[in-house]
Amino acid sequence: MRQITTRYIDHRKQTDVREILPDPAEEDRELLLVNLYPQVKYQSFIGFGGAFTDAAGYVFQQMPKALQDEVAKAYYSPQGLGYSLGRTTLDSCDFSLNCYDSLGGREDRTLSCFDVNRAAQYTVPLMKNAQEACGQSIPMMLTPWSPPAWMKTNGERVHGGEIKPECRGLWAEYICRYREAYRALGVNVCALSAQNEPKAAQTWDSCQMTAEQESLFIREYLAPTMEKHGLDDVKLLIWDHNKERAFDRACAAITDERMKKLVSGVAVHWYSGDHFDALQMLRERYPELLLVFSEACVEYSRFAGQSQLLNAQMYAHELIGNLNHGLNAFLDWNLLLDEKGGPNHVGNLCEAPIMYDTQKEKLIYNLSYDYIGHFSRYIKPGARRIGLTTFGSIVEVTAFENPDGSIATVMMNRQEHEQNVYLRMNGRVYPVVQPAQSISTYLF
Repeated sequence: MRQITTRYIDHRKQTDVREILPDPAEEDRELLLVNLYPQVKYQSFIGFGGAFTDAAGYVFQQMPKALQDEVAKAYYSPQGLGYSLGRTTLDSCDFSLNCYDSLGGREDRTLSCFDVNRAAQYTVPLMKNAQEACGQSIPMMLTPWSPPAWMKTNGERVHGGEIKPECRGLWAEYICRYREAYRALGVNVCALSAQNEPKAAQTWDSCQMTAEQESLFIREYLAPTMEKHGLDDVKLLIWDHNKERAFDRACAAITDERMKKLVSGVAVHWYSGDHFDALQMLRERYPELLLVFSEACVEYSRFAGQSQLLNAQMYAHELIGNLNHGLNAFLDWNLLLDEKGGPNHVGNLCEAPIMYDTQKEKLIYNLSYDYIGHFSRYIKPGARRIGLTTFGSIVEVTAFENPDGSIATVMMNRQEHEQNVYLRMNGRVYPVVQPAQSISTYLF
């Protein structure tokens, strides 16, 4: 029999857990069991990553070279978080220095002055450093926040509005040229969402789009234009907004076999609560779709002054819930921000796992960085979620079998007291002590 050992990992400390007990012959109600079933397999996991925003790239360029290399490795090297995916914006978003588009603000209906120089000014150098740390090309998700102002019904990039019907074809062409331009710069855009947060009219770059409009745009304009440009390798994602209405959106947008073939997945955010069951319903109704978590951040407008522990626990709770309900990939928001939580051209500041103190010229590693690492370091690309049952909600648990056969089990205890837990698998019981207010990873 292959020797099974576990490794208890609390933040950056590692301790071997060597005690292994036989499965009791009789039921013992005092044993608080977490049952692991490697023979029960669920979704495959693609990987973890973060967002290459204008703000992240700008802060990155203010740093000395040694710290730039440290940040890139902290996220994308095997010795860091082991990230392997990324997301970036098509033109500006709120985490940009200013509003901009790739036509320089001009109403150019021929797109003759189109270029991505401004967009690539800050993001591409950060991407290149990350790719070097990763040792391979990073698959990137590309997302538009708004078309150029003159293509919209409200005549501005901000405050929502919609795409003018007569501009839909031109906007599809614009998106495809953007992807081609980034590919020429060495950026591997392999996924595209049709619109970021289409149900929101924000004070920053935003554009509203109903399910019917999104379906029409994809079917009649974006997909045919992508085909014309030979972009069959790019996966199309819909919604890219909070989980609470993700199931509704998919049902309203994917209405026939053609749309089933065109849409590869649904992207979701976390800003309106758990709604983990929405992912479960999507997984059951559309088992072929990728479920991608594409954005999360601790917003200062809502959580200013909240402790680092609570911020980190928000991430872990979100990850465990999403993974246990069918998630295929996890993308955090800004990879890097300054000590104020920006720059952001409308003051919508937030926290990032790593921040740079521009006054002291030093990096700040927030606790969320370590908590994310309990998942990203040990749940490898290609891992499969396995079956599990728990004794209750005192601890939160998820478990995956990696391609090499190892099993990573992540457990969080948000209680004010330690908890004796017994991990049970294949007729063996592994007693562990889960400390109060802690997260741990157990490797089998």
